[in-house]
Amino acid sequence: MNNIYYIIHLVCAIWVIYEVWTKSKMGGGAKILWTILALLFSIITAIIYYFTKRK
Repeated sequence: MNNIYYIIHLVCAIWVIYEVWTKSKMGGGAKILWTILALLFSIITAIIYYFTKRK
């Protein structure tokens, strides 16, 4: 069960970091903040990013 959680955690973090650094038009500080949040709280950050920043 823990392995599934870790995989979901990793996929969410990678997805948010990829979206922020390749597809968004944010400034450098915002990108760094989203990256840090994705590494610390990946699942919650992915949900928040999906509903607030993604078009």
